Amino acid sequence: MERIQAAIQKAKEQRSEAAPGAAAPGAPAPQGALAAARQARQGQAAPAAPVWGEIPAFEPDPHLMAKNRIVTFADADPAHSTFDMIRTKILRVMRQNGWSSIGITSPTGGCGKTTACLNIAFSLAHQPDVRTVLIDLDLRRPAVAGLLGLTRPQSMASVLQGTRPPEENFVRYGETLAIGTNTTGLRAASEILLSPATTDGVAAIKAAFQPDVIIYDLPPMLMSDDVIAFLPHLDCVLLIAAAEKSRLDEVDKCEQELSEQTQVLGVVLNKCRYGGEDYGYY
Repeated sequence: MERIQAAIQKAKEQRSEAAPGAAAPGAPAPQGALAAARQARQGQAAPAAPVWGEIPAFEPDPHLMAKNRIVTFADADPAHSTFDMIRTKILRVMRQNGWSSIGITSPTGGCGKTTACLNIAFSLAHQPDVRTVLIDLDLRRPAVAGLLGLTRPQSMASVLQGTRPPEENFVRYGETLAIGTNTTGLRAASEILLSPATTDGVAAIKAAFQPDVIIYDLPPMLMSDDVIAFLPHLDCVLLIAAAEKSRLDEVDKCEQELSEQTQVLGVVLNKCRYGGEDYGYY
């Protein structure tokens, strides 16, 4: 509990900090996307250098996608309409408020948040005028790569810490969706997310990809302090609860803590077995 309280306090401090000033005298000149990110934070004009063309293209296996319930990939399952509605509501609110970053979390594990993230991301990929970046930020138990069948070693922690260029840790689906994954879990996830270097790492990703929407697949909120540590980098959060699994008190606790730090778009009830006659939702 003390660790979580410390993370909450740290998040509040980061949200209340003013934009940093010029770099300290004698500091080495930053390079690449990190340089653009730091220039933007210091009020300088950042060069327009999207790297979409440098990202390896990736074509998912349709059978694997269907098996893992990524229903918006092919739109063959009627359940895709539910995620399309969620996509449209997210886009409308984010555009109205000038937001670009959304985190998706759940009270506990097993609620289907990663599947929901992927379905929303591929639904957004059908919008030709929207560039979307999906980032697996569940650093302890990453799942995006496994659901997509990606096996190449990747490390979002290295990108956040500035030791790896963003474009080397992503794959591209079509022209409008970039996906950053992890292949191994980390025990010191909250320390990385609280690190000042992560602020520059997040800015570097934005400078490199210049996305309209960034989706962060966050860890379950009640399992660690990782979500609270990363909240200062988000514009809003969507909470995924699972029918017959998530307790009302868990949902209430998450909503309360999240609303103190950021904007909560709502709660999605996942894994509901009782839908309408024409629509399913998983």
